[in-house]
Amino acid sequence: MTLTERINDDIKKAMLAREKDKLEALRAVKSALLLALTSEGSTGEVSKDGEIKILQKLVKQRKETAEIYTGQKRDDLATAELFQADVISQYLPSQLDESQVTDYISKLIIEMGASSMKDMGKVVNEANIRLAGQAESKTIALIVKNILSK
Repeated sequence: MTLTERINDDIKKAMLAREKDKLEALRAVKSALLLALTSEGSTGEVSKDGEIKILQKLVKQRKETAEIYTGQKRDDLATAELFQADVISQYLPSQLDESQVTDYISKLIIEMGASSMKDMGKVVNEANIRLAGQAESKTIALIVKNILSK
């Protein structure tokens, strides 16, 4: 079952269950996928990596918006955004915790022969490719920086 089929299925279920907030998040995902499918230069399909990037972008947008709302003392709106982020993140591959990412990056640095901060860009790019959807780019960059600066 493709992501689009899963989303459509879950939209139907959310409509029947009258889950307004969940429905809003699912419709946002469907909209983003349709935009990617019909965008100029698209092949008519969205790759697995493309789907993951779209989902990550949507989750990141919701989390950033929630931070802004929290800063403005609008916890009601922040809660809704965080709920939507949780709904969308269910469609992402399982996330690695920080220690797992650190272990993976340590092995990758040894494998690539990286030894200084000059190699940070190469390591971060390779880690982002290999850990696509399993860890945030920001987390990867921080861990690589910490390891290489020692």
